[in-house]
Amino acid sequence: MSRIGKLPIDIPSNVKVTITGKKILVEGPKGKLEKEFKPAAAIEINDNQIIITPGDNSRFAQAYYGTMRAIINNMVKGVVDGYSKSLELHGVGFKAAMKDNVLVLNLGYSHNIDYTIPYADIKITVTENTKIKVEGPDKHAVGQVTADIYHFYPVEPYKGKGVRIVGKYIIRKEGKKTA
Repeated sequence: MSRIGKLPIDIPSNVKVTITGKKILVEGPKGKLEKEFKPAAAIEINDNQIIITPGDNSRFAQAYYGTMRAIINNMVKGVVDGYSKSLELHGVGFKAAMKDNVLVLNLGYSHNIDYTIPYADIKITVTENTKIKVEGPDKHAVGQVTADIYHFYPVEPYKGKGVRIVGKYIIRKEGKKTA
């Protein structure tokens, strides 16, 4: 049995949750999120709490309902508080700018990289030309956009140049030594 799956999810007063079959809709001050789940677990609302129970005793159902609970909990937190990740650009001439719905990155290549934001509810802000902040109610979408930007120029271990995710540890390597 999942220890996380057993825990109920409290619904704040400013959040509206609608369940239709295996589809759940969560609306709050930061936006609305919708997700459809497999029929391996049951979702119900009792006394302002969301309770998830496994549909049967199969190994998949036992594992899936804990995952389902974590996703729904992230949806509720996302529409109330939102999620954000920060990135920093390190390198000579590395800079970023926003033009409408497109993030323009200058990362030392012969051309600029134009990254169109793939999700409607994601907001990207650029400060000091080198600090990028990705915000939104969907935890998965925020992480995916951050990963996409990071992969344009991952940090190289010798000089430390590249796109860094704030809080992620970078292993630095020592260069060649002369005899």
